[in-house]
Amino acid sequence: MSAKRTDYISWDEYFMGVAMLSARRSKDPGTQVGACIVSPENKILSVGYNGFPIGCSDDEFPWEREGTDPYDTKYSYVTHAEMNAILNFRGGNLENCKLYVTLFPCNECAKAVIQSGIKEICYACDKYADTSSVKASKRMLDAAGVKYTYYQGGQKKILLTL
Repeated sequence: MSAKRTDYISWDEYFMGVAMLSARRSKDPGTQVGACIVSPENKILSVGYNGFPIGCSDDEFPWEREGTDPYDTKYSYVTHAEMNAILNFRGGNLENCKLYVTLFPCNECAKAVIQSGIKEICYACDKYADTSSVKASKRMLDAAGVKYTYYQGGQKKILLTL
């Protein structure tokens, strides 16, 4: 009888990998974000990525980051990965679950995370840490007792042939 493998990936690597793979579905030319919600029993409950709502064609709505009128930019239309993952869940509640996300949640997504009952966030990037949106997010998450930790991975490369 042989011994079990020892080079398998950790739970954090697995779930962040799912979030990273989900981000690859995003058609946003600037920022691709993915999210994965996991139960306390390490079961994947939902995934999401940033994109337009169902029924809103990504060929007919703007992808521009800047414009004189917000109506003409993506920010008025894009649903963030965290929000999509929460809204995609159809199985009850998300109490005490963990969210893996490739980019730290904005203040609007933080509200949804808190209201849904998610108690922990593992994030891979915090490039907007100095913005008012992320500062407000962290303030609310702290007040609500939602733990957030930086994903310490990134040392392994996994090649997928799809």
